[in-house]
Amino acid sequence: MPLHGQSLIAGQPGSASGRTFSATSPATGESLAPPFHVAPAEAADAALRAAAAAFPAFRRAPAEKRAWLLDAIAAEIEALGDGLITRAQAETGLPAARLKGERDRTCGQLRLFAGVVREGSWIDARIDPALPARAPLPRPDLRRMLVPIGPVVVFGASNFPLAFSVAGGDTASALAAGCPVIVKAHEAHPGTSEMVAAAVYRALAATELPAGLFSLLHGEGAGIGIALVRHPLAAAVGFTGSHAAGRALCDAAAARREPIPVFAEMSSLNPFFALPGALREQGPAIAQGLAGSITLGVGQFCTKPGLVFAVRGAETDRFVAALAEAAGAIPAGTMLTPAIRGRFVAAEAQLTSQSGVERVQGGGAADAAKSEARVSIARTSAAHFLQHPELATEAFGPFALLIVGESLAELERCAGALEGQLTATVHASSGDEAAAGALFAVLQAKAGRLIVNGYPTGVEVCPAMQHGGPYPATSDPRFTSVGTAAILRFARPVCYQGFPAAWLPPELRDENPLGLLRLVNGERTRNPLPRSPDIA
Repeated sequence: MPLHGQSLIAGQPGSASGRTFSATSPATGESLAPPFHVAPAEAADAALRAAAAAFPAFRRAPAEKRAWLLDAIAAEIEALGDGLITRAQAETGLPAARLKGERDRTCGQLRLFAGVVREGSWIDARIDPALPARAPLPRPDLRRMLVPIGPVVVFGASNFPLAFSVAGGDTASALAAGCPVIVKAHEAHPGTSEMVAAAVYRALAATELPAGLFSLLHGEGAGIGIALVRHPLAAAVGFTGSHAAGRALCDAAAARREPIPVFAEMSSLNPFFALPGALREQGPAIAQGLAGSITLGVGQFCTKPGLVFAVRGAETDRFVAALAEAAGAIPAGTMLTPAIRGRFVAAEAQLTSQSGVERVQGGGAADAAKSEARVSIARTSAAHFLQHPELATEAFGPFALLIVGESLAELERCAGALEGQLTATVHASSGDEAAAGALFAVLQAKAGRLIVNGYPTGVEVCPAMQHGGPYPATSDPRFTSVGTAAILRFARPVCYQGFPAAWLPPELRDENPLGLLRLVNGERTRNPLPRSPDIA
């Protein structure tokens, strides 16, 4: 499809600031047509006013209408065909197979949320009927459910141009909840973003829903993003990216006259503990799997294992040698943007240049003109790591730091010194049960997902997934950005007290016309209630 390079507000080209920027191919360094127009601050106002105008009808729309929209968006994205993959590949340097898999994941999670909306139990309906004869005081009729929070601002992520971008998990879960969405496109892949936005508008037209439910704004730097977060009509924010950018959004949202929640996924080192029994029995296999996990997507996954812990011994020495060999055999890869590569090279150099840190597998020559980077593995002692907390700094790219302790107790102390993480992994085998239990007792307070004998870079999109963790991994560890529970970020509870039956939402009516699973008098049931008396 032809690209016009303009922001889209309720389906119409938005006003331009006069400034433009271009996407750049990280593999070649060439600028990609067309130029994209930077949205001025007033575009944020126009987009949020359109969203606010569309919100009342959308939140009252039948669940089937929202589900239909999500299914339609998935179908329209698929209809873009190979053109979408070609543009995304040009803008990100990611291989076509990876992007096709990401497109499948994007459409799959849209359809998954359509199913959640149709089933309906996510609203967590709770009913405690009136007890007029209760002594010493009667109980009023109380009914509670979740309702959509309002217009949601979503920031596209650099490393997932489809699954965490225009129609990714944040947008899918917000629309599923009944919230309009304003997307700030990532400047690294604006053409991909425009193509997906066009698919969203075609879906809105097909389902006869207002175009104001969705807008796409282009921009460089923090300008338009901060304007969106500060706007009084914005109700929540979904963000995946760096700690510095995420914290800036959190601070801007907190400083508003009416603070709003920011659900930011920011940074994680995803500690990986290889215990002695596991290394004794499967050391080479663990090393091979770990090398692949560290370098998957050129190390640009938020779940990349960046810290690897083991106890000093012959098994660990063999493991380190096997890891270095496996990592050294992996060719250089193209990073997402020249700027991301530059930050990675600087972070890797800073970490490996410190005294007490030695390279085990050292980067090597890579083509800067092609934004390439090679895997780098460094090693230090647990004692040195505990004395230098700055070593627990994310290098977003193919780098991991090995921390070798003198004892299992020292590894526990390292675990206790960590900040919040998305994941924590322990490889354990015969004789490791006690040590693994002690580690998990510590790690449960540190991470949102705990993994045994696996690798953290696979994130399944399903109801049980938790993709979130204590700060600074995310801004709110109670929620996930992956899986069906992500919808809960964009809803709030409302209690209806003493309402006549005719005034209640369908989800809370005695007859349960939607057939929802509800909590009635403390018990889960789909059964209807006896009709409640109306207010005279």
